[in-house]
Amino acid sequence: MLRFANRLFHQKGVALAIILLLAAIGLPLFLVLLKSFFPDDHFDVWAPLNVILDTDLRGVLFNSLWMGFWVVAGATALAFPMAFLSVKTSIGQKKWLDIILIVPFMTPPYIGSMGWILFMEKRGFLEQMVPAAQAVTPYFFSLFGMVAIMSLHLFPFLYLILRNALMRIGAGYEEAGAVHGAPFLYRLRRIVLPLLLGSYAMGALLVFVKTIAEFGTPATFGRKIGYYVLTTEIHRYTSSWPIDFGKATALSSVLLTTCLVFWYMQSVITRRFQYQTLGGKGSRAAARPTSRWRLALAWGYVAVLLGLSIGVPYFSIIVASFQKLRGDGLSWDNFTLSHYQTLLGFGSTGLESLLNSLGLALVSATIAVLLGTFLALKIGSAATRPQRVVDLFSLLPNTVPGIVTVVGLILLWNAPWMPIPLYNTYGMVVLTYVVFFLPYSVQYIKSSLSQIDQTLLQAGRVFGAGSWYTFRRILLPLLVPGILAGWMMTFTISIRELVASLMILPPSMQVSATYIFSQFEQGDVSLGMAMAVVSVGLTTIVLAIMNYINADRK
Repeated sequence: MLRFANRLFHQKGVALAIILLLAAIGLPLFLVLLKSFFPDDHFDVWAPLNVILDTDLRGVLFNSLWMGFWVVAGATALAFPMAFLSVKTSIGQKKWLDIILIVPFMTPPYIGSMGWILFMEKRGFLEQMVPAAQAVTPYFFSLFGMVAIMSLHLFPFLYLILRNALMRIGAGYEEAGAVHGAPFLYRLRRIVLPLLLGSYAMGALLVFVKTIAEFGTPATFGRKIGYYVLTTEIHRYTSSWPIDFGKATALSSVLLTTCLVFWYMQSVITRRFQYQTLGGKGSRAAARPTSRWRLALAWGYVAVLLGLSIGVPYFSIIVASFQKLRGDGLSWDNFTLSHYQTLLGFGSTGLESLLNSLGLALVSATIAVLLGTFLALKIGSAATRPQRVVDLFSLLPNTVPGIVTVVGLILLWNAPWMPIPLYNTYGMVVLTYVVFFLPYSVQYIKSSLSQIDQTLLQAGRVFGAGSWYTFRRILLPLLVPGILAGWMMTFTISIRELVASLMILPPSMQVSATYIFSQFEQGDVSLGMAMAVVSVGLTTIVLAIMNYINADRK
């Protein structure tokens, strides 16, 4: 009887999880698709296609796809040499390098692009340091510059995938080719690259999807060069007069469909070109003997890569935050702390924005972790179909472009029939952040849950412990590392979130991301960059503290 009651309780919990996810994620996306077929409150099955066939918007779709392909090429050109050097040379023994290489990916894209704009613009930092660069810098403000900025932001993602795939291949396959007389380039072309194809296809298509779904860089750098993509046009139709939700939802449905098609292509290619490279004999990725000059060249490549991806944007951001007058250039007399004093002064707009960000991130991360813990426990090992449905919907916000999710949430909570007046409130912002970043909590907690041996729980029940006591004294303490990691990730990303904040913040309310964006747009760059330094610094401190706490618990 007790076992039947527990099973019934679990089934009700799974049903509740499905209802919550359908209401929070499924229904908003359904409304986006539905609204795209009712542009003028009249059903038109061809409405999304007609919108895209519009000359201007057809160019926007092409711009998004073209940019995606070039960013994949750029990220590949940066990531593959770095992955090869990490696995095949002694560079890979420097464990600190992997931590440093994650910094570009963890930097908010709009902050990185602002740093590059300050560095490369006319009379920017590069021209001030190297006057001869004035002949070159104007060429940066083109599609090439935009692709370079986004490639430098996304290459760490592809690098980690390729490095792990190369490590799994091991040295034995190449050694077998060398024994039969194959030179290095032949082994690379006929052995290494085919074995990497499945992993590379997965990483490349994920980079492509992240690129066409990105808002920050197109909204800052893309607007400056007149290069408009789907995400910026969706934002324009929902935030600038005349507001046109018909076109916004049509573009959202096109963007959503495009991303889902490429996600499906990624899964098909990965299954088709997946090879088993780990066997009972194990594998080893021995470092290749390297001469001093080749090792020097390798470290030179690493230094240039880190300089471009981290050094340039952070140099520009930090220096700009200290400048009195941008026109006076780089001189000690032109540096001041007054922007930080203005930003953090009691009652200032900057301090209010920062406190809003911290409060929203704190509440959102806590709710996301509580909900993520509940969902992870209900998913379990995903043995049944309802559990797999919960797992699918809990990960959906990571698959769907963020701006599409925001449009769906606006349609849902601003609908005339919605009895809960949540739109244009603090609660709407919290809900959006929770929906956006719920997958992080679920994944981290699922990872911790999968490592727990069920015999520990069975031992508790053998000694008479009830379900609540077993959960509180055995399961929950073992889940704490995953819960802390999920909370930390959600808190960190919530502080820097831009697209959701721009679209759903109540009037007159600002957070750190919108403050940076507005100050940069209005020309008060130093105040915006001071906020960028403070925001990045705070998130870094939180990450360090939470990592320290997590390490102590292990």
